[in-house]
Amino acid sequence: MRASRIKAKLKRNEPVLITTLHFHDPSLYEITSLMGFDGIWMDLEHHALSVQRAGELMRAARLGASDIVARPAKGEFMRTGRLLEAGAQGIMYPRCESATEAQEVVRWSKFAPMGTRGIDGGNPDVPYLSMPIADYIKLANDETFIIIQIEDSAGLEQAEAIASIDGVDILMLGPGDFSILGGFPGQFDDPRIEQAAQKIGTAAANAGKHWGMPCFSKDHGSRLLEMGARFLPYSGDFGIMKAGLKAIQTEMGPLGFEFDNRLGEHT
Repeated sequence: MRASRIKAKLKRNEPVLITTLHFHDPSLYEITSLMGFDGIWMDLEHHALSVQRAGELMRAARLGASDIVARPAKGEFMRTGRLLEAGAQGIMYPRCESATEAQEVVRWSKFAPMGTRGIDGGNPDVPYLSMPIADYIKLANDETFIIIQIEDSAGLEQAEAIASIDGVDILMLGPGDFSILGGFPGQFDDPRIEQAAQKIGTAAANAGKHWGMPCFSKDHGSRLLEMGARFLPYSGDFGIMKAGLKAIQTEMGPLGFEFDNRLGEHT
């Protein structure tokens, strides 16, 4: 069974950097993994990505070093097991509001005695009936990890209880939904974001766990590391693509080329 790069680094208290891929192209997963990113954030919460296609993308990523961090939607516990069977090393669970809900994530993600995950064995995570069952379930419990996202005030109030759940490895602030639900949409420099991050960081530290949140720049990443964060998602293919296309327009525009930019001034 493939060992988790992210879990190994966190055990050494080393920072982890992942990036997000939204395009469903195996070549993109392959090149990102071959370039050695710690992980790839695969989002099935907000994007039209099937489990079958997710498995194909994970297969491409296995050519390199990157872990797959797969995010199902809230309450999609059956899908969680299938994503692990397809080869995801980590599950990122969104909108968690209580320790009870976090315990349910663990139950569906871990084999007994930690949870009640069902076994098949004929999938890429084993891989393909190649290990004794006892060895496999031990490695699966040891090498997979669970990230619990806190994205509203209810979850934030339960941060200490969520962090205390055995099997939860990382607490993660989701600043987008947190800002929207808190009534200050997209204002990521609002002091309530840092206050939430500090509360999550304290809860994680008290439980001997790690924490993180998306970072928006090098300076922001440095600040998060100073605050004790070790799990940092940064950037993604949409933004990288747009920035590259914008650079072409900026470079070539002075030569007289015009662009019918229909995305507007925020492109």
